[in-house]
Amino acid sequence: MGDPLFGNGVNFAVVVIVLVKTLVVFAALLVSVLLMIWFERKVIARMQNRPGPNRTGPFGLLQSLADGIKVFFKEAFRPAGADRRIFKLAPYLSLIPAFIAFSVVPFGGTITVAHHTTRLQLVDSPWGILLVLMMSSIAVYGVMLAGWSSGSKYPLLGSVRASAQMVSYEAALGLSVATVVLLTGDLRTSAIVAAQHGSFLVHWNLIRAGIVPFIIFFIAATAEMNRPPFDLVEAEEEIAGGYMVEYAGIGFALFYLAEFGNVITNSAIIVTLFFGGPDGPRIAGHSIGIVWFLLKVICFLFAYVWFRATLPRFRYDQLMDLGWKRLIPVALGWLLVVAGFRTQDQWWGFVLFGVVVAGGLLLGRALAVGRQATLVEAETKKVV
Repeated sequence: MGDPLFGNGVNFAVVVIVLVKTLVVFAALLVSVLLMIWFERKVIARMQNRPGPNRTGPFGLLQSLADGIKVFFKEAFRPAGADRRIFKLAPYLSLIPAFIAFSVVPFGGTITVAHHTTRLQLVDSPWGILLVLMMSSIAVYGVMLAGWSSGSKYPLLGSVRASAQMVSYEAALGLSVATVVLLTGDLRTSAIVAAQHGSFLVHWNLIRAGIVPFIIFFIAATAEMNRPPFDLVEAEEEIAGGYMVEYAGIGFALFYLAEFGNVITNSAIIVTLFFGGPDGPRIAGHSIGIVWFLLKVICFLFAYVWFRATLPRFRYDQLMDLGWKRLIPVALGWLLVVAGFRTQDQWWGFVLFGVVVAGGLLLGRALAVGRQATLVEAETKKVV
């Protein structure tokens, strides 16, 4: 059930094909990051009624390349009190997980190269979706170690804030993924895509899961990437630019690439989990799955840019409340409801739905009482 490339064993041609696929996927992600930076600057500029990049190359397309070359050749300094090894390692711990997570995304069907058939996917691991979750967890270390190793209190405050934010939304993200795995019955991303083949109203996990897991995953992924409106780690008026404030040159460039690489990777994962991946109607009898995949990903990239241009930043207490008190209970409750409907006696789904609604009302009431008590206590202190 894995990649047919390995169906007849491993030989020299298979090794060469794997190496070529690795280089192509890495180059595609790197070029996509450069284009994404240009795309974000251009879209936000249009929303703000200004031209944006338009001097370097046609339509300013080479502006990201020019900026990348400049920042890679800038002097990279290290603070006197920094931990030298960890300070250099942290940016790679943020960038590499984005590439590894992207490697399990299927972005097309199969192709034949030198009489060898292979998937348009770098790795078809039997536990692919778990690999995605593991990489999002490892990325936390890059953020935390960057702030700790800088030897300054401001990056440390930014890294603590970012790590708490990422950990808080990891649980909700994992529960929404668990709902998809429950529906599919397989951890392989290729199997998740194959299970969605057909009409989107019937087969796509967006509809089969009831839309709620998609909304939770989308919000949680946005918060994990520290994208607006959850970009609390870069609240300049509070913590001087976040955990990367002491980085310059190639270190800063790697963090920058990691941020936009994660945007592309998470958009591709959303398309894979909920929107059928490369699945789409045939044109003139030909499958153009990779085209449909790119169009879906671009739609989500535009959504992320749109959010950045329009939504105000959350307060930190609002951020934590949304993650722990809203998303996690809703994700867990919805997982139980979907599990109930997947049993042989589907009436368990209706029973669990009633239990989840009742539990949600009680939780909401408890939170309201807690907020009221906090307000009363604050008013009492003011009077005293």
